[in-house]
Amino acid sequence: MNFNAKEEKQKIITFIKNYYQKNNVDGVIIGISGGKDSGVVAGLFVEALGSENVIGITLPCHSIETDKNDAKLVSDYYGFPLYNFDLTSIYDTFKKELQNIGNFTEETKESDINLKPRLRMSTLYYFAALFSKIQNKTYLVAGTSNKCERYVGYFTKGGDNVHDIAPIADLTVEEVIQLGEELNVPKTVLYKAPNDGLSNQTDEDKLGVTYKAIANYIEDPDKVEEKDKKIIEKLHNNSTHKFVIPTYWRTK
Repeated sequence: MNFNAKEEKQKIITFIKNYYQKNNVDGVIIGISGGKDSGVVAGLFVEALGSENVIGITLPCHSIETDKNDAKLVSDYYGFPLYNFDLTSIYDTFKKELQNIGNFTEETKESDINLKPRLRMSTLYYFAALFSKIQNKTYLVAGTSNKCERYVGYFTKGGDNVHDIAPIADLTVEEVIQLGEELNVPKTVLYKAPNDGLSNQTDEDKLGVTYKAIANYIEDPDKVEEKDKKIIEKLHNNSTHKFVIPTYWRTK
């Protein structure tokens, strides 16, 4: 599929503007991770709403220090305020309290990783409500997940899948990079190997497959090698519970 970054940028900016005007909302809160996705989302919102209506939050939690530095590169370039809210002590308190339930070790590995984005999203919504009150205008929380992540379920329920508006959810990683080039996202951020900043592994290490292979599979499954196809299909099928919440509706 041909991708015209310049045209797509304008379409997404129009989408944001139209939604904000229709729903009488004003500002946006973005979790700035120091990676390409949040950098691109920040650039889109600055162009759509103006930097005065964008607030960035860094949310370190036993994180890599360079991620915070990269986040500042984004906020400095686009000219929006960036606040740092360290969740490390909150996370540590949670883990300490867990000891009252049991002495767990290896069993908590996945729970620990997923706790961090859940703490982060709760914090972003707290700041959205706080700044809505302070500024006397409504702030929404932006989602920063891309199409490849979403397809294989590489997100946390109750964490980074929670947001009010999703501007890049239908773009593959390569398309996000092309859009970032059009938006002049700082190169250090745009071309950095994607990672969650939580587990000390790259995304592709954790998934066992490249984002390029995932994008190719989405376009045409026959484009990818059989071993990659099996990994992608397994990830997607094992994540279907993340996409739709089964709800019992009474018959009338």
